[in-house]
Amino acid sequence: MTAFQTLIQSEKPVLIDFYATWCGPCQMLAPILVEVKAALDDQVKIIKIDVEKYEDLATEYQVRGVPTMMIFKKGEMLWRQSGVLSKNDLISLLKSHI
Repeated sequence: MTAFQTLIQSEKPVLIDFYATWCGPCQMLAPILVEVKAALDDQVKIIKIDVEKYEDLATEYQVRGVPTMMIFKKGEMLWRQSGVLSKNDLISLLKSHI
């Protein structure tokens, strides 16, 4: 089992943010994710994955555009969307999976 697979087996929701350093919307999303983590603390895990460093993972999950976010719990993908969401939308979404 890879480190990524181990990570998404969590009992807590795991928000994965597939991003690229050159991506403007990804840079807008970064502080939002910090606020979401501060609001939900230990109830969730938030992981950022650079698609250029982890091309194999981006390919495996068919990430065509960045940012693409996914929520996993117990190894199962529960949600996926590309683009930037507001802090409140992300918090509501994550709370629905806690």
